[in-house]
Amino acid sequence: MDVCTQVDELRRSIRAWRKQEMRVALVPTMGNLHTGHLALVRHARVIADRVVVSIFVNPMQFGPDEDYESYPSSMDRDKAVLIDEDTDLLFVPTVQAMYPHGSGNTTVVAVPGLNSLLEGEHRPTHMDGVSTVVAKLFGMVQPDVAVFGEKDYQQLLLIQRMVHDLWLSIEIAAVETVREIDGLAMSSRNSYLQPQERKVAPELYRLLCRVKTRVESGETGFAGIEAAAMEELAVAGFRPDYVSIRRATDLGEPGREDTRLRALAAAWLGTARLIDNIGISIT
Repeated sequence: MDVCTQVDELRRSIRAWRKQEMRVALVPTMGNLHTGHLALVRHARVIADRVVVSIFVNPMQFGPDEDYESYPSSMDRDKAVLIDEDTDLLFVPTVQAMYPHGSGNTTVVAVPGLNSLLEGEHRPTHMDGVSTVVAKLFGMVQPDVAVFGEKDYQQLLLIQRMVHDLWLSIEIAAVETVREIDGLAMSSRNSYLQPQERKVAPELYRLLCRVKTRVESGETGFAGIEAAAMEELAVAGFRPDYVSIRRATDLGEPGREDTRLRALAAAWLGTARLIDNIGISIT
């Protein structure tokens, strides 16, 4: 596996692959890799000839009181597991390479609508930070396909919309959320959970499963379902940010004709902010 930190190094490798007409996949990450990340890498390996994984903790998507400085890092272990997964190239850009004029003085890529609801409402700069850094990575790597997980469902839709709106010739591949045996969605921030909190954490997924069952059973009072779910989370010890039932295609408020929905939730448990979602089908 090649490891590079500079864009010119990255592009030299990719140009050599292009000359051989190879299909290139990109898996963007912030490192501290877990089994969920590796599922993305494995999917990329199946659908492309060469796989690039990026590790970059993006300052632009963290708010002033968030965990940018303390975000979990395990670079040596990450390199080892990526070698085991036959990754072709690991791109680890510096903040200077990504934001030569500073992250507060850069061109911003914003996706109106998707950047301001749910996660965007509770983390006001987050979604613009995501779309901006991914646009930069797309420009640097110019992949044929990029792989994202459904755990960050709003992020997935945001990137799909950005690619569509900017006419980027990049396929976006989605991989289902990878979960622990007890249902907790895998996340680097799960490491923040204390032992007792870790026992409680799977309740977030179990709650979403109950929401799914109620809606698929024919209940239509979504506001009441959401309010009850928020109360259940609070009783269980969470500090909920939201539980919301949305249209799956664009996270808009669902109408009577919508049959593909998504239940999304975010809640604090101790110092860990957990997010999760589940698909809902109405027949």
